[in-house]
Amino acid sequence: MSTARVYADVNVHRPREYSDYEALSVQWGEQDDYEVVRKVGRGKYSEVFEGVNVTNDERCVIKILKPVKKKKFIADVYKYFKGPELLVNFQGYDYSLDMWSLGCMFAGMIFRKEPFFYGHDNHDQLFKIAKVLGTDDLTAYLNKYRIVLDPQLEALIGRHIKKPWSKFVTAENRHLVSEEAIDFLDKLLRFDHQDRLTAEEAMAHAYFQQVRAAENSRGRT
Repeated sequence: MSTARVYADVNVHRPREYSDYEALSVQWGEQDDYEVVRKVGRGKYSEVFEGVNVTNDERCVIKILKPVKKKKFIADVYKYFKGPELLVNFQGYDYSLDMWSLGCMFAGMIFRKEPFFYGHDNHDQLFKIAKVLGTDDLTAYLNKYRIVLDPQLEALIGRHIKKPWSKFVTAENRHLVSEEAIDFLDKLLRFDHQDRLTAEEAMAHAYFQQVRAAENSRGRT
């Protein structure tokens, strides 16, 4: 049994439309408000540009998706950010799943390795995660929630010692890695979803101190 640390009963106190995703109507912004300045990168499914909002002259990042079938895009992209709870078929997952995905994206950014966990399927994805986070923590997680792995998956994963995050620091990414960044990442990429930072705790983390200081400074002017 697992109860979310935050918003465990939110749907009970909200109207139906709050959680009725099938009826959601997305309100898109005006594309005419943005102009491309220069290309800064590309990915498997998108081209990335530096842009500007012409209404207020604010700089931004513009991603233009390449033509691709929707089902293929979702399957290919999402699997790299799947939390361990989904990979071991644990049904009691909650909002902390998003914090795992954030951790995967953050690791890819600071270590210049995207996707950070590059599995070919769900089993291989869990194997790649265990090679980094170690199997001791995985075993503790499985025992805590009484999850039994398929014997073939258990054999595939094997035994691994947890790698220190310093193993992923290189000359190319060192300028992006700080003590605060490593601490933030370590508190997101946890097997046990109950041990991960909540969104509110993440926003209050020391890694974002400069962002908060800039926002406070802007508010005083």
